[in-house]
Amino acid sequence: MAGIKRKSAAATAPDVKTKSKKVKVDKPTSKRESKHEVKPAKKPSKSKKEESSDGSEESDTSEQENGFYGFSAAEGADVDMSDAESSEEIEEQDAKSNGKTHKRKDDTESSKKTKGDAAESKLAGLNSNNSREAHAKQKALAKERKAAKPNADIIERSKKLWEKLRLKSHVDKDERKELVKELFEIITGRVKDFVFKHDSVRVIQTAIKYSTMEQRRMIARELKGEFKVLAEGKYSKFLIAKLVEKGDPEIRDLVITEFYGHVKRMINHPEAAWILDDIYRAVATPEQKSRLLREWYGPEFSIKGLDTKGTDSAELSVIIKESPEKRKPIMDYLENQTNALIQKKLTGFTMLHDAMLQYFLVCEPGTEQANEFLEHLKPDPTIKEGEEADNVDLLKNLAFTKSGSRLMSLCFAYGTAKDRKLFLRPYKDTIETMAFDQHAHHVLLAAMAVTDDTKLSAKSIFSELLPNNDTLAEKVLNIVNDTRARTVLLYPFAADAKWLLDDNTRERLAELYTIRQKTSKKDPNTRLQEIAKHIEPQLLTAVTARAADFASFTFGLQFMGEVLVGAPEVEPAKRKEALTEVARLSQSILDSALPASAGDNKAGSHGKNMLKTLVQGGKFDPTTKKVVPVEPPLGFADLLWPQIKSNLKEWATGQGSFVVVALTEAEGFSKKEEALKALKKEKKALEAAANPPGAQNGEAKNKKQKKGDKSDTAPRGNAGARILLEKL
Repeated sequence: MAGIKRKSAAATAPDVKTKSKKVKVDKPTSKRESKHEVKPAKKPSKSKKEESSDGSEESDTSEQENGFYGFSAAEGADVDMSDAESSEEIEEQDAKSNGKTHKRKDDTESSKKTKGDAAESKLAGLNSNNSREAHAKQKALAKERKAAKPNADIIERSKKLWEKLRLKSHVDKDERKELVKELFEIITGRVKDFVFKHDSVRVIQTAIKYSTMEQRRMIARELKGEFKVLAEGKYSKFLIAKLVEKGDPEIRDLVITEFYGHVKRMINHPEAAWILDDIYRAVATPEQKSRLLREWYGPEFSIKGLDTKGTDSAELSVIIKESPEKRKPIMDYLENQTNALIQKKLTGFTMLHDAMLQYFLVCEPGTEQANEFLEHLKPDPTIKEGEEADNVDLLKNLAFTKSGSRLMSLCFAYGTAKDRKLFLRPYKDTIETMAFDQHAHHVLLAAMAVTDDTKLSAKSIFSELLPNNDTLAEKVLNIVNDTRARTVLLYPFAADAKWLLDDNTRERLAELYTIRQKTSKKDPNTRLQEIAKHIEPQLLTAVTARAADFASFTFGLQFMGEVLVGAPEVEPAKRKEALTEVARLSQSILDSALPASAGDNKAGSHGKNMLKTLVQGGKFDPTTKKVVPVEPPLGFADLLWPQIKSNLKEWATGQGSFVVVALTEAEGFSKKEEALKALKKEKKALEAAANPPGAQNGEAKNKKQKKGDKSDTAPRGNAGARILLEKL
């Protein structure tokens, strides 16, 4: 019979052909002989199996399905089937002889395995039971200990009420009233038992949240004498904040009076410092602030009951003026106090900033003491870009408080050119936030007002406010729409405008103007013009892109008027493009017809004033009472005329009459004769507008009408129309 080629053999060695030898096995005569003769016959089959397992792949099917029986043969080879039959007989005999033994072993192993599994499951169950019992015992023990504590029942009961009260959306108003009433029945007379535990203090905070003012006072009275300790607690300090947030005078006085004499300790305490400073900044009266701040000047100001002679003011200059001998001890004590907090990097306290300002105001400019103070504030100049100095946080925090911003402004004013460069560096990524802040924007104004290196100041401040990307127009629009931020943007163009700066800002700048006469070399007007030239291109781009949006509100109209007139020599092409866009919107600006300005009654007046200024080609100087034209000329009159000539009658007899007057007076207006001819054709309309029926002539008035007096209801003529008639 021809042998069948094995697949695994073909895969491993397809080119090798072997022939199997014919093995002839004689029939055994006895058991011993058969036993001895069979064993050698089994060895080749065993080696064959090993070879096939080592050098060939295993098959997923049985040998019978594959058509061969555990051996490899080449094609054309003959195999004697008697060998296979004899080997099968031998295997059957071995199986019969060993059958009983294998069966006995299997039974023993299975019984052992069953017993082992049962023991393991029993042990696991025992362990789980022990674990449950242990946890149950621990819980029971904890519950017993908790119940043994004083006021355990009422605290547990109040916690359940707190759990209901803190869920706003799940409790009705009437139900909440009942819960609050029940809660106050529990805590009344026992407030001190609740406030010194981290969990039960929340119950008191919730009670304060839903309490009446009288109930708040009741809680504050019960806590009298404990407010200092509460301020030092990690959780109880928030209770004080809840009590004083409504600003009740009785509660405020109860709390703050307990802080007297302990300011030094509390301001250095990690928990009490913040609540003390918050109360000092937001709650305390001016007298209480002075009392707390005076404790920074020495131990004698901290002793309770000690009547200090002289003023009660916290102004250090006043105290030293009354007692000059106290200057050195006070200054040394104050310096140690401030340095201790700065070294701990606790630099965000308003009290610290107030104390530092008082120290610097007493130092005489140019003295060693003042120079040392400035040196301590300056960032390390050796630090490379990307690294941060130790006092950067201090300088940033100073900018955002009233006293701190004044201190930084004075540092800019008294510092040298190198000092100003170092002081500007820490604010690199904070400029935009500072521009919108009520105090920090003063620091930016101070930097522009006193820094002679205008390239440095303009780059440091406006590189963040005016980015060179697609967000430029949107960012400028947001800045112009904010009362504080727009002062930073328009200060180089209108530094003295009353409509731009409030009284506080003007007072702050006046102080700096006096100092810069000694510390700055450049002319103030030159300084501002250089800054304006630096930022003019970006502003013109923003006006061109969003002219309609800027024209929709008062601040935007003022902004466009200042930017389009300022620095006319910069980017003339961009300026002309922006002026063309404004001329196209002139009718909408005059009528205030844009959607965003529908409710702005004053937009029309600001609009006509802006158009008049642009037509005149310069600003009106109140000292000389003349218009000062800019160089080179704007040429806005030639751009405006094509837009309004079809509606000249409405402009000349309406709100735009003074714009038309400016048009006829504008220097360099090439269409002036054409405009006058067109006005002559509308002379009757001008006369009707100038002197309407029943109108009172200004010369015929014997009495001046007071401002706001509406008793005179007679119509008035158009003053602009009268001027135009005179010109005709």
